Amino acid sequence: MKTDFAATQPNDGLAIPVIDVSGAISGDDIQGVADAIRRAAIDHGFFYISGHGIDDDLIEQAFAVSKAFFDRPVSDKQSVAVDATQRGWMAQGMSRLQGAKTYDLKEVFFWGAEVAADDPDVLAGKPLCAVNRWPDVFPRLKADLIPYYDAVCFVARRVIAAIAVSLDQPAEFFESAYAKPLARGQLVYYPASTKTDEAKERFGVAPHTDFGVLTVLLQDNSGGLQVRAKSGQWIEAPPIPGTLVCNIGDLLARWTNNRYASTVHRVINRSTDARYSIPVFFDPHTDTVIDPVDIGVSQAESLFAPVRAGEHIAGRNADSFSQHKK
Repeated sequence: MKTDFAATQPNDGLAIPVIDVSGAISGDDIQGVADAIRRAAIDHGFFYISGHGIDDDLIEQAFAVSKAFFDRPVSDKQSVAVDATQRGWMAQGMSRLQGAKTYDLKEVFFWGAEVAADDPDVLAGKPLCAVNRWPDVFPRLKADLIPYYDAVCFVARRVIAAIAVSLDQPAEFFESAYAKPLARGQLVYYPASTKTDEAKERFGVAPHTDFGVLTVLLQDNSGGLQVRAKSGQWIEAPPIPGTLVCNIGDLLARWTNNRYASTVHRVINRSTDARYSIPVFFDPHTDTVIDPVDIGVSQAESLFAPVRAGEHIAGRNADSFSQHKK
C-alpha cells in the first residue's frame, strides 16, 4: 500500500519539548536550562525555546522585510545573486540536497556577520568568511534585519553556554570558539506546494540534517516543518507562539561523539499561502577544530577524526547548492 507523500503523525505535545531558557539568558539558572537541553538533545535533537526575550516587534519587522524582499522584481534580487561565498539571493531550483529526487521548492537570501573587505579571514579566503551582499535597491533589508539577527545571536550565545554546562563543561567552554562565530542567517520563502510538486516528491526542503552546531529557527504560522522521531515516524513541529525552534547540527553531534542527536527534518508547505522562515546557523569560527576528545572523550572511544568547522560546512554546501558547481 502506497503511503501519502510526506505523511506525518500528530505531535502529541511531548515529542518535541519546550524549554524556558530565561534562566540561561539571565544567568540565574543555567544549570536548570542545561539539564533540560541535555534530555532534549539526547532524545530528540530538537526543542523549542521560550523565555528568550526577543521583542515581538523585532520578529514582526524581520518577517515583514523578508516578505517585502521576496516580493521585489527578480531583477532586484538578481542584483545580489548568490555566489560561492554563500551570500546573496538564491533562486528557486538552485538547492538540491543529497538524496533528494528534485530541487527544493524555495528561494533563499543568505547573509552572515557584518565584516569588512579587509577582514583578515576574508582576505585569507577562509571558508564561509565573506562580505555580505545587501541590495542597493532595497536598503531596508539590512536596516530591518540586523536588529533581529543581533538579538538571535545574543540568545544563541546563552544557549551555547547552557549546552556547555549540559556537557559537564564550564559555561565559558565554547567562548573562544565563538569569539568570531560563523553566525549565518537565511531568509527563506516557500511557495505553496502543488499537486505537481508532490507528484515529483518535491519538498520545500528535502529530508536532511543541518551541517553545523546549533540552528535557531523562526517560523511563521504556516506549519510544514517535520521531524523524524527516533521511532522512524515523521512528526509535525508546528509553530508555537512566543517560541523559536532549536536543533542540533552534525558538528555538535560529532563534537559530542554522537551523544547529542542531529535529527533528520524536512519542510513541505501545504498551506494555501507562502511560508516564511528565518534560520540562524550559529556555528563557531571557521578554523575551530571539532574533536570529541576536547569534551572528555578518550582517543580510543572517539568516533570521529578532528575536522575544521568551516571546511566541513563549506563541503556540505558544495554538495547541495548549484552556485558551487561549475
